[in-house]
Amino acid sequence: MDARFWSAAEQGRAIAAGRLDPVEQVEAYLEAAEAVPDVYARLTPERAREEAMAARTRARAGLSRGPLDGVALSWKDLFDSAGIVTEAGSRLLEGRVPEEDAAVLATATLGGTVCLGKTHMTELAFSGLGINPMTATPPNAVTPHLAPGGSSSGAAVSVKLGLAAGAIGSDTGGSVRIPSAWNDIVGLKTTHGRVSTAGVVPLCKRFDTVGPLARTVEDCALLLAALEGRRAPDLRGATLSGARLLVLDGLPFEGARTEPVRGFEAVVKRLEQAGARIDRRALPMVTPAMALSGILFAPEAYGLWKDVIEAAPERMYPVILQRFRGGAGAAAADYVKAWDDLARFRAHWQRATAGYDAVLVPTAPILPPDAQRLLTDSAYFEAENLLALRNTRIGNIFGLSVLTLPTGEPMCGLSLMGKPMGEDALLRLGMAAEAALG
Repeated sequence: MDARFWSAAEQGRAIAAGRLDPVEQVEAYLEAAEAVPDVYARLTPERAREEAMAARTRARAGLSRGPLDGVALSWKDLFDSAGIVTEAGSRLLEGRVPEEDAAVLATATLGGTVCLGKTHMTELAFSGLGINPMTATPPNAVTPHLAPGGSSSGAAVSVKLGLAAGAIGSDTGGSVRIPSAWNDIVGLKTTHGRVSTAGVVPLCKRFDTVGPLARTVEDCALLLAALEGRRAPDLRGATLSGARLLVLDGLPFEGARTEPVRGFEAVVKRLEQAGARIDRRALPMVTPAMALSGILFAPEAYGLWKDVIEAAPERMYPVILQRFRGGAGAAAADYVKAWDDLARFRAHWQRATAGYDAVLVPTAPILPPDAQRLLTDSAYFEAENLLALRNTRIGNIFGLSVLTLPTGEPMCGLSLMGKPMGEDALLRLGMAAEAALG
């Protein structure tokens, strides 16, 4: 297999052992990326080459900084990179050049990872479909004419097409998990507040999270550790034997299409065969908590971006502009009450799920829609976007750690929703699930 398609962990081990030259690997990635349009907003070849050469020197001296030293990553174009344009997929930020790296980029670089460049994304990260006619829309890596998923669209596609060993994205309502599921890779939504968002262009600061998109669960564990500057959890010996899993019935299956449900049910059966105990039930706090989404997300997003947007609204894709302006009329009293209500619903969730290792849902209840139709039918865009994000938003609303895995059904994912700040345990569970699914 072409080394560009090796997992990040495999590449790291090969570099440390002298079996893979990180400089040659970077050149292969840069050449491949140049040949596939609309995935990278911009490559950073000079930085990548310098970092790869330093990693090669360390490897030859036996001074590796960690398991991903010399491994090349892509970064969503909302992570600040010193001296490199960072525009968050928006013409509103055209030509914006930060002076410093985002905290997570700086930390990962100190750990030896190589920055290949910045990937395309949904405009200001405010859609789960990945469609962006204002800059570029990456092709779906499985079926090119379909939507790639967003907002970390280019991030997922860069991994699946072998244009990076792993990618770093952000997730506010599903922006790591939807593109991961629709491009058949693994994605980790971290708990809000766990990973630094300093130097990350915001959407909703009370929900924004940073997380990896990768080929394997092991890769996600290593990438999370690189972002935090710590040692990755030990995933050896992970097993599903005795694991208690809850299939969340009700809302996640309303309006769901055949393929995502079929893939999900097949996977649940295999997890049970591998030793997991599966329960099924709806939880009464889910529907009223999810009903708060309208007052919690758009008003904060519009509040953060109002002045910039209204100074040049013609520079925005009208559908995304409408989404932002949907938060303009929110009453402060309603916003405050919604957060108070959400705290109560989160407490109910924690009590109801305390005895489970994870709660399971289909990552998205729909397949990726046709990209061209999304561009020409705004009503279709809005309906598909809301449905695409419906299941993933459960994890954001309840403040959870969430891992999505491919199911084997093309472009369909399984989400394991873990506990807040429970990423290490969730990754062990995910490792066991990945092994059971083959």
